[in-house]
Amino acid sequence: MAQTWHQLLFAHWPVPQSQMGRLRALVPPGLPLDLFEKEAWLGVIPFTMTGVRPRWVPSIPFFSSFHELNVRTYVARDGKPGIFFFSLDASNRLAVALARRSYHLPYFNARMSLELDGSRVHYSSSRQDRGFPSAELEGSYGPIASVLSAKEGSLDAWLTARYCLYAVDKHGRMYRGEIDHSPWLLQRAEAEIKKNTMASPLGLSLPDTEPLLHFARHMDVKVWPLERVLV
Repeated sequence: MAQTWHQLLFAHWPVPQSQMGRLRALVPPGLPLDLFEKEAWLGVIPFTMTGVRPRWVPSIPFFSSFHELNVRTYVARDGKPGIFFFSLDASNRLAVALARRSYHLPYFNARMSLELDGSRVHYSSSRQDRGFPSAELEGSYGPIASVLSAKEGSLDAWLTARYCLYAVDKHGRMYRGEIDHSPWLLQRAEAEIKKNTMASPLGLSLPDTEPLLHFARHMDVKVWPLERVLV
């Protein structure tokens, strides 16, 4: 699949030691948490996508552009660091259905909006998926500094330079999907978050500290088919 991501906010919180047991219980067995200096991190990532399609195929109306919001943590298997998604809310019902089936990912239907005001992004998302707990994000964000190069070994790079995802199907089989893109052109960011209940369905509470924020204007991405990981 080819796709382009726009107006990303990486909002990250360290997971308190008191909630580490709960976090580990949410991640499937056989998929160890990846820690940075003994800390796990939880990310809430709003953005919008365009050009979502199989490679070498033109964009498809009513499918190729939609908003997305994911909640994730970081894992590593067989020495390969990656992402584990707890939820992925999207504003396109067809995309949600296909991603659930093809990538075994916890996609949810949501009512979402993104508006640009100069360099400021106004974003809202409200999960609207029958039978699943509600979750909401509302706020605005934008860059406050020039582009930085995340140094190898830094927390900035550790949180964002992730080139695969891990997923588990309903039978407990584990998969890895490779993600290919250029290094992130990150900027320090600020955000006014009016509402954020994205971690509530997980039984996790985000700490009462300011999140670590990064902004990225856009990124062209290729996502490869899943491959089975033998446990």
